Amino acid sequence: MPRNGFWARGARWLDALPHPPIACEIAAGHVAAARWSRRGFSLQDYAVEALPAGAVVPSPVEPNIVAAEVVREKLQRLMERLQVRGQQGTLLLPDQVVRVFLLHFDTFPKAPDEAVPLLRWRLKKSVPFDVEDTVVSYMKQPARGAGVDILAGMARQRIVRQYEELAESVALSPGVVLSSTLATLPLLDDPRPTLLARLSGATLTTVITRGDLLCVYRCAEVSDEAARLAPQVLLDEIYPAIAYFQDTWQEPVGVVRLAGLGPRFEEFRRVVQAELPCVITPLMPPERVVERSPGDARALMDRQLDSLVGWMMNRVA
Repeated sequence: MPRNGFWARGARWLDALPHPPIACEIAAGHVAAARWSRRGFSLQDYAVEALPAGAVVPSPVEPNIVAAEVVREKLQRLMERLQVRGQQGTLLLPDQVVRVFLLHFDTFPKAPDEAVPLLRWRLKKSVPFDVEDTVVSYMKQPARGAGVDILAGMARQRIVRQYEELAESVALSPGVVLSSTLATLPLLDDPRPTLLARLSGATLTTVITRGDLLCVYRCAEVSDEAARLAPQVLLDEIYPAIAYFQDTWQEPVGVVRLAGLGPRFEEFRRVVQAELPCVITPLMPPERVVERSPGDARALMDRQLDSLVGWMMNRVA
């Protein structure tokens, strides 16, 4: 994918990617950035700026940055607050920008110049844009049987460039470009089958991991944002993911993590708990954030900036 790809080796999430100490997220409702120490995992500073409705409209097809100057001004404030200029950083994009696929092949080329055309050919009917106008990233996962399992991401080049150009306009060089929920995955440090339902704006992303394997990935627009979303909508989205996983892996999901629900977490937890016989928790309970991170990452989790924490948490995983 752009720059250094979305993922690294299948053994550990994102482990081979560089980890610049600056991470910046552009979402539908906000821009946020954090600066971390170059050694260890210490949060030095962070800042968040709300965006007006409609300034950023996540889409895999259409231009996303509707009010470019407004977004640029907000990003400039973040960079000034964090005293960042001319540095390399990680740029986190809305999930809708990136299409993620789990694919099985009997054999798969080792050379990227052979693998990428194969992936474009395989996915040409699965994406709503011309596959030649894309950036592609992929990684191998351990296969359950014979053949090769590939985790692939595809995004429209011109849309990714919109975000990169915004970052470059405030003197931040995007060394790594990643979708928001994929950056969050290092927080799912549980060997049990774990489902993450993560709401960002009106986008609900559902992921199921099994140890280091990504087993299910679904991203959908829902009827409303967290403040007004009906809990049944969340259930309707996660049921197919759970059914697919249980049919494929012949085991139940053991843990459900909910993110992006803010003060309505307990309301949603009760509804999900009534339907699913498993543990329901926040994405990362506060005590786990403190336990795993010597820096004050809890401040970011309290602001629902979990993708910034997840991305940097991998440095010390």
